[in-house]
Order: sequence, then C-alpha cells, then structure tokens
Amino acid sequence: MSDTPLGRRLARLIAETGPITVADYMAHCLGDPEHGYYLAREPFGPKGDFVTAPEISQMFGELVGAWLAEAWHAAGRPTEVRLVELGPGRGTLSADILRTLRLVPDLVAAATLHLVETSPRLRAIQAETLAAAPVAAHWHDRLDDVPAGFTLAVANEFFDALPVRQFVRTDTAWQERVVGLDADGSLAFGLGPGALAACELPPRLRAAPTGAILEVSPASIAVMQTLAGRIAGHSGAALVIDYGHAETGLGETLQAVAAHAYADPLAAPGEADLTAHVDFSALARAARSAGAAAHGPIGQGAFLSALGLAQRAARLSRDADAATRAAIAAAADRLAAPGEMGTLFKVLAVTPQGDAPPPPFAV
Repeated sequence: MSDTPLGRRLARLIAETGPITVADYMAHCLGDPEHGYYLAREPFGPKGDFVTAPEISQMFGELVGAWLAEAWHAAGRPTEVRLVELGPGRGTLSADILRTLRLVPDLVAAATLHLVETSPRLRAIQAETLAAAPVAAHWHDRLDDVPAGFTLAVANEFFDALPVRQFVRTDTAWQERVVGLDADGSLAFGLGPGALAACELPPRLRAAPTGAILEVSPASIAVMQTLAGRIAGHSGAALVIDYGHAETGLGETLQAVAAHAYADPLAAPGEADLTAHVDFSALARAARSAGAAAHGPIGQGAFLSALGLAQRAARLSRDADAATRAAIAAAADRLAAPGEMGTLFKVLAVTPQGDAPPPPFAV
C-alpha cells in the first residue's frame, strides 16, 4: 500500500466508492488541501524536486519580458495592462520579467501583476520574492478571477501539471484507464467502464493498435479557452512554455519526479510531482475555438536564440570572472541546446485573430 497520508486516504476512498480516473488521481495528488504536493511541499530549485527555466538563469525571464514589451508596443501601448502569470512558482519568473520591464516606464505605469496560484505557502514565497516589484501584485485562485482587460500572460511549466485522462485501446473500444487497488490493497492501474468514441480521435489515430494509450486534458483545454477568450475579447498576448509534443500522438507520458529523479507515479501520492507532456496542437485548437490566433509551437531554443540569448549571455559575461562566465555559458546551453531544454520544451503564442504572427513566430 502507498504509505503516505494521501495514499492511505485514496486507498480508503477507492475501497469505498470504486476506482478513480487518472485525472482525478492527479488532481488529488497535486491539489489536495491538506496533503497535495503543491500545497504541502517546496518543489522548486536544487533543494526541491526539479528546476525550472527561471531558476536556471535570469536570462530566461528577461527575454520573456522583452517579448511581452514588444507585444505591448505592437498593440499600441495600451494604458491599462493585466500582467498575468499562471503557476508562478516562487515568483522568480515574474521578478525577472519586471526587471526587464523597468526599462519601459510607460508599461510599468500601466501594469498590474496578477498571479494565479492556489497554494497559500507558495503565495507567501511569491510575495517575498516580489516585495520590491515596481507594480502592485494580486493573487487569484483561477484565471477567471483576473479582472478583464488587455492581458499579457505567461504560463511556464503550468499546463504539464494539469490533470490528464488516459484511454487504452482494447479489442473493442478506447477504455478509460483508472487507479484502483490490487489484491494486497496497493494502488494499481486498471481499466474502467468509461470509453472514448472513435469520432473523438484525430483520423490518423483511429487505427491504433491494441494497447495504445491516448492522453487528453480537458482541464488544459478549459484554461486555454479562458485565456484565449480574454485575448480575443480584450486584446493582448500570451506565451505558453512547456515540455511536450507539437502534434497529438499516442503513448503514456504521465511521470512522477522526486529529488530530481523519476519515480513510480503510484508510489508516494502527494510527495512527488506528477506531470504529463503538453499537447500543443490541442492547446492551439482550443485557442482558435475561443476566437484567438495561435502561433507555433517552436522550440524553446529557437525562441530564446531569436530573442538574443547569446547576446544577453555575452553582456552578463563581459565583466565577470572565469567561473561566472562558465556558469552563464552552461545556463544558456541548458536553456537552448537541443540535447537539453531547447527542443523538448516548446513555446506557443496566442494573439488576437487577424494579428500578424509576432516575432519569432513569423514564417
């Protein structure tokens, strides 16, 4: 049996009411009010379970900030701006973005910062990180709670943590994968009665072999439609930066990470991060269905390089000692190299319908 407080609770729940979907399992593990991973643990940084791009180098957030400033200029320099980050972690990305935006005083004067965060513990850390921020910060449980208006939004490693449903191709149907109990009472995967109609799949996937797994994320679609609807209705721009695939495909990507190593997703509920690869094509379709335009995705390496990563690294290295120069070069390589984050991580932009593709998404 999964010997964590949340594992024992989930085992009792399943014993009483039956197996739960993989999406419900993820939601419990990450968001349980008492034992959820993001509400009870410090996941970020070398002492946590994983390191995100903003924690690797300030260059990441500074270049994202430059992109947002250019989007604001292209939109005609509106005088009220909602600067939004979804899943802001420790607040590092927002702090680095605002460091760049200080160079654009009119944008800073127009902006309010809105952080979509459900964890009280992380909110406190974000408030400390952003204590000297040049704009007022506001916290929200949901994107829907952010006031309407021109929006510049960033979601970095946010969508990968939203729950996914899994369907397994059997001889007769696509049956939903569930989490139940095995003979000794331990959590185990199985198949439930729910099924996915063939018409709901892309045509190229309908002839999949028996045993194939399809992941879908209704939660991700709903968030993207809300975000894109804001941009379609009030103008703005958004960046989604995450690891995943450009086209909807088959295969299980659900994974657990603890102490910077992969773990069994069922082994320690509430004590390991659970994520799944982002389906960028599904997010793009959701954005278009909400009336916005979607651009990309392109690789994170191509995105950062086009924005001047090498030049920024050179500037930071100019007066640095040898050890610092080596650290800056290593960070740039980790962010952009194909063997590191450069190709697995991708960037999708959302803008109002009819706008020209923003750099560097223009063909």
